[in-house]
Amino acid sequence: MLFLSRSSAAFWGLLDPWMFLGTAAACLPHAIAALIQDRGLGATLPVLLRPRALQDAWFGYFWGRVAAPGIREGAEPRVVALLEGRTVAGRVVDEGDLGEEERGPPVAGVVLEVGAGSGLWVDVFPRFVAQEETGSGDVRRRRGATGGVTRVYGVEPSRDQHANLRRAITRAGLDDVYRIAPVGVEGLEHFRDDDGSGGIEKGSVDCIVTILCLCSIPDPGVNVRELYGYLKEGGRWYAYEHVRCEHSWYMRLYQRFINVFWPHFLGGCQLCRQTEKTLREAGPWTKINVGQPPDEPWFHSVPHILGVFTK
Repeated sequence: MLFLSRSSAAFWGLLDPWMFLGTAAACLPHAIAALIQDRGLGATLPVLLRPRALQDAWFGYFWGRVAAPGIREGAEPRVVALLEGRTVAGRVVDEGDLGEEERGPPVAGVVLEVGAGSGLWVDVFPRFVAQEETGSGDVRRRRGATGGVTRVYGVEPSRDQHANLRRAITRAGLDDVYRIAPVGVEGLEHFRDDDGSGGIEKGSVDCIVTILCLCSIPDPGVNVRELYGYLKEGGRWYAYEHVRCEHSWYMRLYQRFINVFWPHFLGGCQLCRQTEKTLREAGPWTKINVGQPPDEPWFHSVPHILGVFTK
């Protein structure tokens, strides 16, 4: 019975990415119908004639309306633990089980959230925002406070995502803390903030947060090195990303076969990136505390890394 149970789990695990692709494919006609409803047929036709624009609209529909809620539900315990400093070598550790030498600092200070998208993770930040007590015992935010997040820049170059992202910011009560950086990584120094102030200076960021986004950024080696330059000395990079299979040659081969189709159905997402290697080689780190979550089985064709890199 144990053999049958394990065999069944492996079978469905190996089949899972194909079912995910099938769900994405089924969303294409719905995405086109939504475009026509929102923009009208005349404005939709140019999108249909441009493959990349259609792919972006298709993926935006699939991710925002179908995939994101389930992915959020599955990943949230890991992401929250990561930002709270409760991960060790890819493992989520309960607060009471952490030794002093294992305890990591939570996300704080000036933060870059790369690939903010429609705001899927915006509502995890309020618990980290710097606060102070008033004389009456009430608690209010203080942007200059130490020990908490004082500013978040959500890096999202796709303007189609900004309306949803702004709504997520407002729902989270972060209008005074969270700012949209409407540029790619290469434009962070030069964009203008809402109040007219300048972009972000190199070496001025306390924390970078990347959650399931480095799979799709262009030129990952170049852009990850560029992001590294924004971190202060002692700054931290919190990463939860899916990566290339390293378990065995046959799983790497199977993942590469899936990846023949995957990017075309999922907005350019690449399954086989060696993101941990890319991060390690971005520059010198004083500490690296990262690993694959131990509850991911050998047949998982979309494995992850979870952890913190300290500059």
